[in-house]
Amino acid sequence: MEKQLDSPILALQKQRQLLQMEYEAEKEEFRQQTEQMGLQRKIKRGDVWFPLTIGKIYFNSLNQKVIEVFRETTDEEIEHNFEYGKPVVFFSVDIKNNINYFKQSATVSYVDGNRMVICVPDGMGLIEIQNTLNLGVQLFFDETSYKMMFNALDKVIAAKGRLAYLRDLFYNRVKAETFSFGALHFPYLNATQEDAVNKVLRAKDVTIVHGPPGTGKTTTLVEAIYETLRRESQVLVCAQSNMAVDWISEKLVDRGVNVLRIGNPTRVNDKMLSFTYERRFESHPDYEMLWALRKAIREVRGNRKKGDQKYHQKVERLKERATELEMRIKNDLFSEARVIACTLVGSTSRVLDGQKFGTLFIDEAAQALEAACWIPIRKVSRVILAGDHCQLPPTVKCYAALKAGLGKTLMERIVENKPEVVTLLKMQYRMNEEIMRFSSDWFYNNQVESAPDVKFRSILDLDVPMTWIDTSQFDFPEDSGISFKEEFVGENFGRINKAEAELTMLALQQYFEKIGKERILNERIDVGVISPYRAQVQYLRQQLKKREFFKPFKGLISINTVDGFQGQERDVIMISMVRSNDDGQIGFLRDLRRMNVAITRARMKLIILADASTLTRHPFYRKLYEYIEAL
Repeated sequence: MEKQLDSPILALQKQRQLLQMEYEAEKEEFRQQTEQMGLQRKIKRGDVWFPLTIGKIYFNSLNQKVIEVFRETTDEEIEHNFEYGKPVVFFSVDIKNNINYFKQSATVSYVDGNRMVICVPDGMGLIEIQNTLNLGVQLFFDETSYKMMFNALDKVIAAKGRLAYLRDLFYNRVKAETFSFGALHFPYLNATQEDAVNKVLRAKDVTIVHGPPGTGKTTTLVEAIYETLRRESQVLVCAQSNMAVDWISEKLVDRGVNVLRIGNPTRVNDKMLSFTYERRFESHPDYEMLWALRKAIREVRGNRKKGDQKYHQKVERLKERATELEMRIKNDLFSEARVIACTLVGSTSRVLDGQKFGTLFIDEAAQALEAACWIPIRKVSRVILAGDHCQLPPTVKCYAALKAGLGKTLMERIVENKPEVVTLLKMQYRMNEEIMRFSSDWFYNNQVESAPDVKFRSILDLDVPMTWIDTSQFDFPEDSGISFKEEFVGENFGRINKAEAELTMLALQQYFEKIGKERILNERIDVGVISPYRAQVQYLRQQLKKREFFKPFKGLISINTVDGFQGQERDVIMISMVRSNDDGQIGFLRDLRRMNVAITRARMKLIILADASTLTRHPFYRKLYEYIEAL
């Protein structure tokens, strides 16, 4: 008998305690930010829209009361963090600049540019909101997601039947069960992608598609879903973020699959909206009839006369007919759809109540807390996970909970316990061989190879694909006012390195001059400037704006944090590392998975700007520096 690991129940109870610590830490951080952080700073961070103009108030197609708000902003640079499903709270600012919050929170239904539609709970004083001067809206602490995760853990701990089987299987070393049939051949996939799809089809319990950067994980996953749908009538597809759900949904729609997206997309365009539940619901032939019934119910309620004996009967009769129609529309939509797509937390949506599925696909599984993955697993009998645990980890704010293991994902756990269910995709189609080689050696046991047509890709002839500009080489006299040492800025001590930011702009300008303006514009050569620190990102954006030289290339240069570039790629990537001090302190740059993401965004050229004397005290950066120097 194989050795049984920790008891799954004890391990999950421990997770629940760690999640409780994370919940309390995040709630406390939110409270402090709300009380102490200035309004302008919150606006800059993208957590507040202020001032607001109020638009229409109406009932949406799902019969929820919503209010439309517009942000009056002049600063296009401010990216905001509002998206479907996030909780928000309204506030007003009085003459003395005090912020007064409204009692109830609401939920974002839809955001498009500077317009947002917010779903409000019953009994929320909309008249008061309409009549308030200096109105704003702020992201609120996300109590709901935690409730769902706690609830999922409790259900899994107490589970019987299939869920208990999966729980125990994921925590022990017993081999997962498989079907046995001959391998299918897919002419447009490479050998490891084909192997991954076959493993998905054979899995009775669980399998993992491990996709390093540029290896076509999404292509493989779409193929696996498509093939699974030849054997099952419907599957559930989830991911941690709305963006990841949109991405896979769009690829499935392109493949001709009927997708029903629960929740609203982050990028609002007609193609994306056309497969949302809300839009499909509205387009159903019976919808007008339902709308008329709901309107009649509101009118009967609004015109109620004292002593009206028949009032309740009228309302009940109308409600019965409305509910019946609603169920009919819902059943029609669900019976047509082949893929139901939503976030992990979104799988608790009311419209999915009572639905069961044979297979669940979780994309970006390495970015989700284990507790979040259990939310949809309760609805299915087998699980396919796809992602890369050598890239971005889940966000955990409580350091003690992180150290005690909250950051360990379900995907990592299964990779450790069941290496036989993992397929590593080994052929990458993004990077020049030399950019890829370092990442492959360090993170993937040197198993990733480059496809022949990208192996030697470069922009300039005889160009070196990777360059490290060592800022410790620049010595300025102390009285010059120029220093490449990092500084703290702002209330929450963001780190910034102004000289390094200016050098980044200078290096980019020099590289552009070598290529030539005409070629950059004709070939649309694009650039990503990455910094792990948000304060540095904002400073770099200001610098870019100031420089006349970059005006013609406005749409080709984007500047963001590592997380902001997740899943993306650019011809040229520049990384401003910021850290420069005498003690060799590098803070969260020690999380090497983030660096793996940053380095592997580049197709043809990678330029790192960093103080080598600070960074190379860490073995990873020392190895990287030596590797680049030797090219």
